Amino acid sequence: MIFIDAHAGDPITISDIAAEAGVVPRILQYAFRRHRGTTPMAYLRGVRLARAREQLLAAEPGDGTTVAAVAARWGFPHPHRFAAVYHQAFGQPPSQELKQ
Repeated sequence: MIFIDAHAGDPITISDIAAEAGVVPRILQYAFRRHRGTTPMAYLRGVRLARAREQLLAAEPGDGTTVAAVAARWGFPHPHRFAAVYHQAFGQPPSQELKQ
């Protein structure tokens, strides 16, 4: 999890995470399911969503921050999909978090 937290903004894969942990991807997935109740990639998505939310909340009016730019920065290339996942996670659309 330290590796995921440190590299959440990078385009990492399950293989990258497993290599850092010194195991094969299947073992990593099993361990995550057993100890975290989720998959490594779902954990990564959660970290990225949390970081995106932090960035949206920290934005200042007029600083040029957009939901699309924040989504792309944190590995969500499709803003509409990001908005749906974000809404599901936090109960409101990301545009509401962004100060106007």
